[in-house]
Amino acid sequence: MVLGTTSGAGKSWLTTALCRYYSNLGLKVAPFKAQNMSNNARVVSGPGGSLGEIGSAQYFQALAARAEPEVRMNPLLLKPEADTHSQVVLMGQVSAELTAMPWRGRSEKVWPQIAAALDALRAENDVVVIEGAGSPAEINLHASDIVNMRVARHADARCLLVTDIDRGGAFAHLYGTWALLPEDERVLIHGFVLNKFRGDASLLAPAPQMLQDLTGVPTVATIPMQWRHGLPEEDGVFDDRTLSVGAVHTTVAVVAYPRISNLDEFQPLKNVPGVRLLWARSAADLGGLKPSDWVVLPGSKSTAADLAWLRAQGLDQAIAHHAGQGGTVLGVCGGLQMLGEALIDTAGIDGNAPGLGLLPLVTTFEVAKTVQRTQAQFGGVQGAWAALAGVPVTGYEIHHGQTAQHPAMAAKGDVAREVIPSIAWQNPAGNVLGVYLHGLLEDPAALQALFGRAGAAPVPTLDVVFEGLARMAEASFAPGALQALIAPDPATA
Repeated sequence: MVLGTTSGAGKSWLTTALCRYYSNLGLKVAPFKAQNMSNNARVVSGPGGSLGEIGSAQYFQALAARAEPEVRMNPLLLKPEADTHSQVVLMGQVSAELTAMPWRGRSEKVWPQIAAALDALRAENDVVVIEGAGSPAEINLHASDIVNMRVARHADARCLLVTDIDRGGAFAHLYGTWALLPEDERVLIHGFVLNKFRGDASLLAPAPQMLQDLTGVPTVATIPMQWRHGLPEEDGVFDDRTLSVGAVHTTVAVVAYPRISNLDEFQPLKNVPGVRLLWARSAADLGGLKPSDWVVLPGSKSTAADLAWLRAQGLDQAIAHHAGQGGTVLGVCGGLQMLGEALIDTAGIDGNAPGLGLLPLVTTFEVAKTVQRTQAQFGGVQGAWAALAGVPVTGYEIHHGQTAQHPAMAAKGDVAREVIPSIAWQNPAGNVLGVYLHGLLEDPAALQALFGRAGAAPVPTLDVVFEGLARMAEASFAPGALQALIAPDPATA
């Protein structure tokens, strides 16, 4: 199990690396995270041939393990809709009952299904690599814990505790986390990991030995800082220091509203030569864009609220100005909904709001949630997006909204061009495109069409990324440490 002293310490990265490392040994491997709080989700297999949602991190960890992603790998997914409210997804499906339940009362309700999912994966695999959440030493949450030490105790897991040394205070973080755990949980910590280290590792001495003298736990790895490991970010937007390769010919400005979702689908753009990925949080961030530059409205877990935030920042006018100058605009899922004329919510799902009016569409929110994998082919796309015409693409859909042509506007002759039935529309001028398809910019055919041979070839495949992560992990751990974590217990062998 991979635990962390804080969020962002590197748990997801290390779990992914270990999934591939152990898979490379010829072992059958699966990832597991009992509860994930994230608006980055993927559509995966569920029981009885159904489809459901899990966190994107566990989706990529499954691919790294060469396993079919499925809902048992992340049985509980919390998708924040506001600072104090989340939609609850249990075993891949939205649960209205759990969503309405107080947070602290939820644990015992969901634990049996979490434990059953973990037990089944353990029975079916040689190795299960478990990821924790946040810190295991949040003493205000310990009594209702279902994702850290309760999972570790249930599985009798051999735990690594990873910390971000680049933040400073790493040894205090490690010691403090260990010290706050009860004695029966401390014994499950088998190694400390220093992540994101920059400099000469020999200068760390004698701190690792001093920490081991205090705790009995060795520091088993020092992992170098990696700016371009290629794995999509789990919890936040990308670091601007990593966002362009070569001379920039196109800036892609992604509007980073508070409830942004599925931001990981823009990861491939970081690796396209000549493309700079910019996170836009104010109108000034869109100043100076050329018409050939993109403004992207990504997915949102709370479309109406993020649309209100967008207006408060003056971004609505900046986006309208860019589009009015013939600038390229893309809306994905919630972003598509924002581009339309209106959001209509009679079911209390998201909220009512006027749209940005860049596409003559209207979105109605429904209780039933569309969760599906999608294969489609673009029809007669024109204008700035004409390169997509006839291109077959694959992706996934996760949305409550259903979008259609605005009837009154159609009567006046203002009709959106539907370039994929019920999935994608563009304006008559051809510079504004809205799609329900997540993963469009991960699809090799779409990248090839939009950026050409020079853009598509250097983008590393996920398999290349996973192999690089595994090599980094192997090189960073003390000899024999990774093998010791999965060695049979002599007392039970």
